[in-house]
Amino acid sequence: MIGKLSGRIDSVGDDWVIVDVGGVGYLVHCSGRALARLEPGAHAALQIETHVREDSIVLYGFSDAGERELFRMLLQVQGVGGRVALALLTALSPDEIVRSIAAEDRKMLTRADGVGTRLATRIVSELRDRIQKTSISQIPGSPAAVPGSGGAPDGVDEVVRDAVSALVNLGYGRAEAFGAVSSALRNNPEGATVETVIRAGLKELSA
Repeated sequence: MIGKLSGRIDSVGDDWVIVDVGGVGYLVHCSGRALARLEPGAHAALQIETHVREDSIVLYGFSDAGERELFRMLLQVQGVGGRVALALLTALSPDEIVRSIAAEDRKMLTRADGVGTRLATRIVSELRDRIQKTSISQIPGSPAAVPGSGGAPDGVDEVVRDAVSALVNLGYGRAEAFGAVSSALRNNPEGATVETVIRAGLKELSA
């Protein structure tokens, strides 16, 4: 199995790149965000996920191991294949995907081509618990920062839910609000109240 490719970028397409490694050109499918960093003639190193099929071998390339880990996780959801997983990684950054899942923001996930409300709901329901444990998560490590995690101190989950709800009512997206509240809790973990978290969250959002 190929786990990494390092070589010269031969050419770049809409969702693929050819990497020249010692005179051999490897066709690698990548997200739009990964492709944006690659230029013909430049040297690059890609983390690779290899999928072996009956009639072909498909290579998926990623700029770092975290993006590849999230791709693998997305593929565990029924209805998410390589094309849809890459579409998610094109429409949203890995951090935005993680926040959307943790915050149950289905609407944000539907920005990706091929992801409707039903599939977004399935992604959230199947990955929310797993996403809290993965190393790719940019959400603060304390369970207190993840509503509904079940491991937060008494009252913290309620503070997070109420603060997120208040910011959403002010017109912010759920994932955006969740990220701001998580950051607020990380920076001010002691004695957090709904009011202080909302004020800190608004400061994060206006920065």
